[in-house]
Amino acid sequence: MTANYWASTQRLHWQFSRTELQDILQHLENEDQPLTQQYPLLDRRLLSIFYNQQLGKLAKRMSIRQQALATAQVYIRRFYTKVDVRNTNPYLILTTALYLACKMEESPQHIRVVVEHARSLWPDFIPSDVSRLGECEFYLISEMNSHLIVHHPYRTVQELQSRLDLVQDDVLVAWSIINDHYLTDLPLLSAPHVIAIAAIFLALTLKQTSGGQQTAVNAAAYLTDSRQTIRDGSSTGASNDNIPEKRIGSFVKWLAEGEVDLQAVADSMQEIISLYDIWDRYSEKTCKDQISHVVKARGLDK
Repeated sequence: MTANYWASTQRLHWQFSRTELQDILQHLENEDQPLTQQYPLLDRRLLSIFYNQQLGKLAKRMSIRQQALATAQVYIRRFYTKVDVRNTNPYLILTTALYLACKMEESPQHIRVVVEHARSLWPDFIPSDVSRLGECEFYLISEMNSHLIVHHPYRTVQELQSRLDLVQDDVLVAWSIINDHYLTDLPLLSAPHVIAIAAIFLALTLKQTSGGQQTAVNAAAYLTDSRQTIRDGSSTGASNDNIPEKRIGSFVKWLAEGEVDLQAVADSMQEIISLYDIWDRYSEKTCKDQISHVVKARGLDK
């Protein structure tokens, strides 16, 4: 296991530019046009919310810790850059990803226990034959090219807590935002430390002001527009009245003194904000009905 993100398979093989990722996903859509047209899917972010909620239900039943759940979410996102969701049984993929993630995060679960809990949640979609889960595990490993080590942003938040004088509430909000980022493409787009910094910035702007999400949008825009000014050291706080200079001044100053890619941080903030924007359109029933229709119509529940 590599403790160095910069030399990891995550950075070398599973970090893409936005254009690269869009091309990969579009290629999947174009591979089988009749299938794509016959089974149109909802926005990927809405499906990701659904996957996350279902995974959360399974993890809660099994008392799985957050890091294993996060690793499973990354596995699912990686897997679905290689395989069209229309060719899979997502419930089996979710279950297998969590089973595999528990192994990798040193909290293994017996395969029969996993299948039992999954069947209690989705009896129409999880076969009782445990060998099916074993087969699916090898399928996931193969499609991910055996690249199973995942570096998460949580550690960076812990390391920065004392340096940035973050109170416990700041850390808890940042962790919550990090949990949410797994519902976006950010695990495939940004380095863990960039995501952690974006989460801290959002935590400070969302928690410390009454402006809520609009303040976070302003903060991201400020970071983008003023990155050179920050680098030059001529400003240590936000000029926008909606951003509390005193509270985040030390944080912006720390950014100015470092080598963090401010554009990447701003882009990560915008990605998370866009998730919160679309969340209002989420319907668990709609996602469930759509996925069930595809799985059953294509006989993928057998």
